[in-house]
Amino acid sequence: MLLENLRKAIYQDLKEAALKAREEGLLEFEELPVFVLEKPREKAHGDLATNLAMVLARPAKSAPRKIAQIILDHFPAESNRVMRCEVAGPGFINLFLDPSWVYDVIPEVEEMDEHYGCSNIGQGEKVQIEFVSANPTGLLHMGNARGAALGDTLANVMAAAGFDVTREFYINDAGNQIEAFGRSLEARYLQLLGHNVPFPEDGYPGEDLIESMRGFISQVGDKYLKVAPQLRREILVKYALKEKLEQMKNDLASFGVYYDVWFSEQTLHDSGAIEEVLKELQESGYLYEKDGAIWFRSTLFGDEKDEVLVRSNGVPTYFAADIAYHKNKFQRGFDRVINIWGADHHGHVARLKGAMGALGYNPDRLQVIIMQPVRLFRGGEPVRMSKRSGEYITLRDLIDDVGKDAARYFFVNRSSDSHLDFDLDLAREQSSDNPVYYVQYAHARICSILKQAGEIPNSKEIDLTLLTDPTERALLEEIAELPREVGYAALHLEPHRLTHYVYNLANLFHGFYTNCHVLNAEAGLREARLALVNACRITLRNTLRLIGVSAPERM
Repeated sequence: MLLENLRKAIYQDLKEAALKAREEGLLEFEELPVFVLEKPREKAHGDLATNLAMVLARPAKSAPRKIAQIILDHFPAESNRVMRCEVAGPGFINLFLDPSWVYDVIPEVEEMDEHYGCSNIGQGEKVQIEFVSANPTGLLHMGNARGAALGDTLANVMAAAGFDVTREFYINDAGNQIEAFGRSLEARYLQLLGHNVPFPEDGYPGEDLIESMRGFISQVGDKYLKVAPQLRREILVKYALKEKLEQMKNDLASFGVYYDVWFSEQTLHDSGAIEEVLKELQESGYLYEKDGAIWFRSTLFGDEKDEVLVRSNGVPTYFAADIAYHKNKFQRGFDRVINIWGADHHGHVARLKGAMGALGYNPDRLQVIIMQPVRLFRGGEPVRMSKRSGEYITLRDLIDDVGKDAARYFFVNRSSDSHLDFDLDLAREQSSDNPVYYVQYAHARICSILKQAGEIPNSKEIDLTLLTDPTERALLEEIAELPREVGYAALHLEPHRLTHYVYNLANLFHGFYTNCHVLNAEAGLREARLALVNACRITLRNTLRLIGVSAPERM
């Protein structure tokens, strides 16, 4: 937290400088606007830069450059390692730090070790992240896989930033899809027993259902051939749901994803939670009847049309169950709930937020991340079929093909709101063109260096000021950025920042290693460089773990 604490202190000094100028009548404004203090893109613009003078221009009714100079005139002469300041461009304030600050990075990394990068930004806020939540009627596909990687990485990042995180999977084990699932299973069961029955038009045609029924028949044979169809379907669904959920859990575990809660939709029906929430909405005036159905006035909350909650046949819709489910989340004491949904659920966001508002909850406490689709490529061509399922590439197919590490890294490497083209050939490639290989190789190379060196020196016992090469300084500065990157990714729900960060860190290490001898360096400098590469190892490892990717010691 060295650099982050330094930023906070300088930010406070800038605020106090502006407020002091106001006290002296040199600046006029009612409230100090929010401003940013960040690392500029170009090194020539300083170590930190702020737009404070520019955001003050309108309330202070003065030119930004003039405001910037007034602020600098009231800025502490020796403030928190700030060596000099300058006004630049339209009114930016560039700050140049005393170069010696970077030497405090290595001891901090050594001391925090596995906790380096962690913070308490979240202050224990209780957050639930629901992700994947696939229908348990088939195998997990690429959309589910991307959601699993994004959701789990986001949960890791938020936990590292001090949030109290719960991972949850919502089991869609009720409603129309389960009825169609039952009819599909029944058809396969009867067909495998030699009966010529048609497969339902709305059924699930995957090969995995045939395999499920083969397993069922191997256990019970034709025992349920002559029972009532409704009972038979209930028995088949119960068997297959258990099997599918176990398969999902196993595949997700192979992907490094484990849930704290598996929540059954059916429990909402059995407990009366859906009827309860319908009654609450009715009493609040948000429901009305039309064409025999019960409708929710979702247009009051920006939706294009009102939404049916209870069909004319008296059966609640999926949306009704979803409202009850999200009410249940808040009743369990979560301060905030985050959903990761596919792009096809985009239209569902406004109405669900509206329903939470209608129930008396702050809609802003519900955040929905919309995730764009994935396209797989092999040999430059789109991949549409899986040899295993006959229909689509499954999560298990992908893990078997490219491995967990490459899959997770590639899925997290793009922002959730961007379409993702997943190159299977690149993911398998063991070269610097493959980003995950490139990063893991950096970690393995460091481990090899440290193994050859023998004992790793304690940075408190060596002269770190010997690290003067530009590549050494660049590496130190990037290592110092990890706590801020983790905090920013957690606050802005942007786990992809971590793959960008770790790739850049690996790139800086490779540049350093090309430019600087480590094991053959002269005494003193050798120990300083060993301490530096060890700090880089810790930082690479910790970041990869947040993404859910291993940090191998050899490759």
